[in-house]
Amino acid sequence: MASSSISSALRHRIRALPDQPGVYLFKDAAGTVLYVGKALSLRKRVSSYVQRPAELSPRIAHLIDRIADVEVHTTSSEAEALLRESELIKCHQPKYNVAFRDDKSYPLLRLTHERFPRLLLTRRKRIDPSDRSRYFGPYPDAGSVHAALQFLRRVFPLRSCRTFPKTPCLEYHIGQCLAPCVGGLDEPAYNKIVKDLVEFLEGQRDELLRDLSRRMAQASHHQRYEEAARLRDQIEALTSVIVAKAKSSLAGPLEQLQLALSLPAPPRRIEAFDCSHLYGTHAVGSMVTFLDGKPCKAHYRHFKIETEQTRGGDDTRMMRELIRRRYGGTLSKELPWPDLIIVDGGRAQLNAALDELSALGRTMATMGLAKRFEQIIVPHQADPIVLLPTSPVLHLIQHIRDEAHRFAITYHRRLRAKGLFK
Repeated sequence: MASSSISSALRHRIRALPDQPGVYLFKDAAGTVLYVGKALSLRKRVSSYVQRPAELSPRIAHLIDRIADVEVHTTSSEAEALLRESELIKCHQPKYNVAFRDDKSYPLLRLTHERFPRLLLTRRKRIDPSDRSRYFGPYPDAGSVHAALQFLRRVFPLRSCRTFPKTPCLEYHIGQCLAPCVGGLDEPAYNKIVKDLVEFLEGQRDELLRDLSRRMAQASHHQRYEEAARLRDQIEALTSVIVAKAKSSLAGPLEQLQLALSLPAPPRRIEAFDCSHLYGTHAVGSMVTFLDGKPCKAHYRHFKIETEQTRGGDDTRMMRELIRRRYGGTLSKELPWPDLIIVDGGRAQLNAALDELSALGRTMATMGLAKRFEQIIVPHQADPIVLLPTSPVLHLIQHIRDEAHRFAITYHRRLRAKGLFK
């Protein structure tokens, strides 16, 4: 290969590629896609083609001689890059992807056409017209597709048995099957999981996350907690693969938070409250402050709860005290007013905070963050706001909530230690 055949402008572009997972497309002067590949680091992988020309095989050298442009698509992980690579190869049918196969057949994922479909790995697509299975792929990296299949079976728990056993098998007991064999899941519910899997494999991943989040909220609202927990686990697992492709700037999440809560301006100053106790003893509260999305530790405050506690503790009464002492006591003159108040908890804690603010004659934007399913609770709105797990807004709110929890726990442990010492 004559590495000089690559223009200096293209070399400069290659050096500036992101150090992220993704797929790359080599194109000729006419814009035809010559080759599609995936990489854990786009910059390192694509640069390797032009930095060590003597180490390239004659076929790859011939490819490099024809490259006039490179197009890249960043992904959140190598697993997502694998799926994206397969989609692009299927779409463009690049000449050099075929040439580099070395007569080996690539693995495919096969979704069988049965009453309760199965997801299998296969090396060939059946030509038989009676086969109504759906095929996804091919996937050039056999090792990665085996790992992907294990991941998919864990997230979308379809059966893998050829015939139904009389009793639930090991896969049911380890959570990778919902036992339709013994009526653990009816056919419509099973087909919904199949539909979710197809959406994921076809690249409709953001839409799938939104749908799962909506269904989780509905299941939680109707107290179907087992179903809600399963959907939550699905969302968390998918999020580990589908994460934000780039970190947004601090201004981005604040502006998005403004839109989500219908605030008049981005909340530059946010104050968050949390309580901590041990069966009502050593009850404490915390307030943390974030300015422009960053912790402002000089304005952190902790409180030793004075309200008499029941044995199990009363989080709503403690929250009332925190709000009253922050916005009705000396701190009301010492610290500026926040643009947004976040209380750790659901509707009960939020209502307690709003009642105290009303009694003090204060009107401030206030929201709750329910821990169990990470739902945003706002006043005068029955349904919670459910954000995608990949949302920078949710990440910011969780970070603030977690910091308030950490600050409360630290103070609580300090008081307990003093009590044990005495």
